[in-house]
Amino acid sequence: MHEQQQEHGPLAGFTVGVTAARRADELGALLQRRGAAVLHAPALRIVPLADDAELLDATKALVADPPDTVVATTAIGFRGWLEAADGWGYGEDLVDCLRRVRVLARGPKVKGAVRAAGLTEEWSPGSDSMAEVLDRLLDQGVADSRIALQLHGEPLPGFVEALEDAGADVVVVPVYRWMPPEDPAPLDRLLDATLARSLDAVTFTSAPAAASLLARAHGRGLRAELLDALRHDVLPACVGPVTAVPLQSHGVDTYQPARFRLGPLVQLLCQELPARARTLPVAGRRVEIRGHAVLVDGALRPVPPAGMSLLHALARRPGWVVPRAELLRALPGAGRDEHAVETAMARLRSALGAPKLIQTVVKRGYRLALDPTADPGTDPTADPGADPAADPGAATPG
Repeated sequence: MHEQQQEHGPLAGFTVGVTAARRADELGALLQRRGAAVLHAPALRIVPLADDAELLDATKALVADPPDTVVATTAIGFRGWLEAADGWGYGEDLVDCLRRVRVLARGPKVKGAVRAAGLTEEWSPGSDSMAEVLDRLLDQGVADSRIALQLHGEPLPGFVEALEDAGADVVVVPVYRWMPPEDPAPLDRLLDATLARSLDAVTFTSAPAAASLLARAHGRGLRAELLDALRHDVLPACVGPVTAVPLQSHGVDTYQPARFRLGPLVQLLCQELPARARTLPVAGRRVEIRGHAVLVDGALRPVPPAGMSLLHALARRPGWVVPRAELLRALPGAGRDEHAVETAMARLRSALGAPKLIQTVVKRGYRLALDPTADPGTDPTADPGADPAADPGAATPG
């Protein structure tokens, strides 16, 4: 048992959706190393603008009339801009322009990209916070100044508006463009899994990915259902506050790590998802119910979807008898045949490896064999004064 317990990570038994297009493999690997099952569905695709007239025009305008300040927001975007300019024959002119202006770099990675180009940033925040960059600019005063803002496809809500309200002329440099995925089927599968609550969490690493999932749900007439799932059952984990804006604007409370990185995002899930798991003392065992598996005294027991549906129904009222008809309604697509409950229950008991965890109550239904010292709570459908553990002779383990 101890050997089994050491084999699984903190996310074992949980399924996490990944919406990222960029660095999805890295995020998926981090999750899987901690035991999670991963459902990847890129919510968007990134289109480089090396042949885009908008980026070329912005580059020409800055070379011809250098700004006072350039804000570099992403390392990959900054490098992509220099590479595109070099391809157009403006590479040296752009670097020379950047040497003569004030450069602010958002965070350590961007600072590294700036220095790799032979440039020196005037200032960079210790974190990746664009809010700190904005505060720095506004504190120093931006009236009548010209500011170039290098983007990586992600909108920065309120950033440009705040600068313009303070009197700045802002030139946006869009290095990449976000587009909907060419094949929406994976995103539809992720959406359907979220609505079915077969995902425990969905991760977002960019605001456009969150907006794209919402747009796809809206197009299918499922946005209200998606929002309900994210508000109540499926944990929405965002890498940072900018990423969370589309969800929060629809009333979804998101979870964010203190440091806006993939590693801390995964650590956040390692804390939050196990804390959400239902743990019960059943038949002398410690049973922890996770998304698609159960820990029985620390041993990981994968459970089929039908079995998890039954187990969740039983765990809502631990110790109380749950009628077969109610369990049948909990089974996905089971129809009207109560034998489906018996079949799924047999498989559930086999998966748990401890048949006595679930008792059969003759002619009534099934119940979790909650330990007598545990408080089973109140069953609103039970007779007043009834004891969920007191039905001698009626309950059997098989």
